[in-house]
Amino acid sequence: MKKILYSNFEGINDILGDMLNTDSKPTKKYKKKSNDLDFQDLNNTTKNLIKKAINRKTLYKFWNKAVGEKFGKMSFPYGMAPNYTMIIACKNAIVAQELILKKLDILENLQPYVKSLNMTVKDLKFDPKKWDNEYILEK
Repeated sequence: MKKILYSNFEGINDILGDMLNTDSKPTKKYKKKSNDLDFQDLNNTTKNLIKKAINRKTLYKFWNKAVGEKFGKMSFPYGMAPNYTMIIACKNAIVAQELILKKLDILENLQPYVKSLNMTVKDLKFDPKKWDNEYILEK
């Protein structure tokens, strides 16, 4: 049987690294108007958005460790609000109430992960309306 060695492939880290390290430059030379976006600024904005999305997704992976296995199955991070508030989707209002009672402990458990990702989370908002059974099946 012939062995196949996969040694020359691009992973997600390579692709994202290339995206974050390359500078996009305009193909045409033109005189910049005052209301035109600078391509360099646009590229930096894109880089920041990608980094922010990756950091958030990484933080969301630690949710089960912060709340425990029982509540991890009945809730998941839905998103972030502009005021450093993490929005949590809950299976029902009872789970939301239980998590509200444990909010300080959850924030304390999340802090090591938040600090390692250079993020800030000051509050948690628990919302049973955000629960999506299809999302849970994909997990």
